[in-house]
Amino acid sequence: MDYGLIIKQINDFVWGPVMLALLVGTGVFLTVRLKFKPWLNLPYAIKMILAKKDSSEGDVTPFQSLMIALSATVGTGNIVGVATAMVLGGPGALVWMWISAAFGLSTKYAESVLAVKYRENNNRGEMAGGPMYAMKNGIGGFVGKTMAALFAAFAVCASFGIGNMTQANSIAAAFNSSFHVDPAFVGAILVILTMVALFRGVRSIGAVSSFVVPVMAAFYMIVTIVVIVANVANLPAGIAEILTMAFSPSAMAGGVGGSIVASIMSAMRWGVARGVFSNEAGLGSAPIAAAAARTDHPSRQGYVNMTGTFFDTMIICVLTGLVIASSGALGTIDPETGKAVSGAQLTILAFSTVFGEHARVIISCSLALFAFSTILGWEYYGEKALEYLWDNHDISVMYRTIYAFVTYIGATQALDMVWDFSDTANGLMAIPNLICLLWLSKDVARECFDYEERVAVREKRGEKVDLNLESTDYAKKSLI
Repeated sequence: MDYGLIIKQINDFVWGPVMLALLVGTGVFLTVRLKFKPWLNLPYAIKMILAKKDSSEGDVTPFQSLMIALSATVGTGNIVGVATAMVLGGPGALVWMWISAAFGLSTKYAESVLAVKYRENNNRGEMAGGPMYAMKNGIGGFVGKTMAALFAAFAVCASFGIGNMTQANSIAAAFNSSFHVDPAFVGAILVILTMVALFRGVRSIGAVSSFVVPVMAAFYMIVTIVVIVANVANLPAGIAEILTMAFSPSAMAGGVGGSIVASIMSAMRWGVARGVFSNEAGLGSAPIAAAAARTDHPSRQGYVNMTGTFFDTMIICVLTGLVIASSGALGTIDPETGKAVSGAQLTILAFSTVFGEHARVIISCSLALFAFSTILGWEYYGEKALEYLWDNHDISVMYRTIYAFVTYIGATQALDMVWDFSDTANGLMAIPNLICLLWLSKDVARECFDYEERVAVREKRGEKVDLNLESTDYAKKSLI
């Protein structure tokens, strides 16, 4: 039995037109219902990232919560995912990644608001939240509890795919290609490092992420800008090809795409899928980290966490795409396989137009840091989802151990099957989350407009606002 073919067929069904419409449609609906506040308040949200609101209940600071979320999202999707999307969906896939991210701001905001609003304290005094708690406490009843259990189960499965195997696979492939390191050796090292890191808890992950994520993201952005500036003569043609192939009604190839053939449907399919893989808007993963934040209002953390989508996809992914588009590397045929170069190899090829052989070191090291941080971030998501299903410390320890050893499997398996498994797990995880967002959109809107009236407007005028000192009934209801 060809399990790879079976997974691919399931994946094609899960990520069909219905899922694409549900993902983007939910973002469009929320953006309109919230009167475009997530878009209009983006500068305000970015400014709030460093704001200290530590007097409220929670396990980590708002900034650390965002960094945990970014550690789980800024990963292979930014390097491998973009390149894969531009090969399978054509250069135009980059446009659909950006479009899905724009509406994903509202999706990420909404799911983070619900995560904080409906979070609970577990039996160890830690914050427990995320879509499963929003479903249980917000929707309630048999339907809400069933949706919550399904989401949690899918999240645990997804943690082994999007958060583990794809990351380990990409690290191993990059080091094997760049330094001829045996994937089995890379896998063994990953197992050891993961086991050491995972037994330190969420506060440690937050502290490490708050240092590593900004540094590695800043470094990667600088080197991408250097490549784009060096190849600036090719940039106008690259952008033109990206825009043309994003909306081409029929399959076509040309320009920077070389031998790449794609239509608007394939560009949309791969752009949205890889965009979601990168920023995770709509999956319901990042809200699990948002629920751990110390914050005085659900909407505040919603704004902070939605900036993750902005930085991840609208900045870092776009920079990677422009590097590839301006390099002329897209469409290069691998003489050994006869197929177009894809994944990390394509990104390395694009960077090598400026950095030569050093490109392999730059991409391999960036990929390793990005991917390993994702492995740690997603372990937290998976553990919290498992905690919802079975709140037992021994089970959590067992999960951490199994999770660490799965990195070895990911490092030594074929790339296509790993990516297909991840896409399938993502799709199954997103379905109950998106239904929850639509179901509880009234709650999101209420929190959004209350915050706008009582907090955002006043803070934009330079006034200091401390909701912890306010005694209104609504303020009490907002803090769970």
